[in-house]
Amino acid sequence: VQLQAFGGGLVQAGGSLRLSCAASESIATILVMRWHRQAPGKQRELIAGITNGGDLNVSDSVKGRFTISRDNAQNMVYLQMNDLKPEDTAVYYCNAPLRAAWGKGTLVTVSS
Repeated sequence: VQLQAFGGGLVQAGGSLRLSCAASESIATILVMRWHRQAPGKQRELIAGITNGGDLNVSDSVKGRFTISRDNAQNMVYLQMNDLKPEDTAVYYCNAPLRAAWGKGTLVTVSS
């Protein structure tokens, strides 16, 4: 499966963005989909995951602000990001870990 993340951009602190991840094939049978991010000079960080059954896993760094969702019918995974902070500035990637699939990232820049 090929993945492509999009929807990044420049936003002021406190603002919101919705990232999307489009898959090249059905994700209905892909058990887990995840979002990661990599800030400048830092290691890639897992921030959210969602299973086929809707079970969620969100890192403490974004809990209460970011929401992951998936639409199996549209082969899409989303990351709703609210109350953005400058430390959320990073390249965001979607990932299907059991398929070893990574999409090209999308840059999110949060200005103070």
